[in-house]
Amino acid sequence: MLPQFGTAVRKNLDKGLAADVGGAKPDQASVDAAWLVLEAANDLGDHTAVEACRRVIDAELNGTAAGRADLDLVLDYFR
Repeated sequence: MLPQFGTAVRKNLDKGLAADVGGAKPDQASVDAAWLVLEAANDLGDHTAVEACRRVIDAELNGTAAGRADLDLVLDYFR
């Protein structure tokens, strides 16, 4: 399966994020997006995005809350 980018990803990811306010445990779609953005951000040398992706991924692995700003950056990265 080919990776999805842009609008196709946002349509799928935004469904699970409607309930997130302020910071919540990220859903799997957000974490999947964080891995895609992490790869792109590494290639582009975007250190701010890399750190945000790492925080979202770490939050999922630890079962803790990811910051709303980090989730927004991940989901809006390809816009």
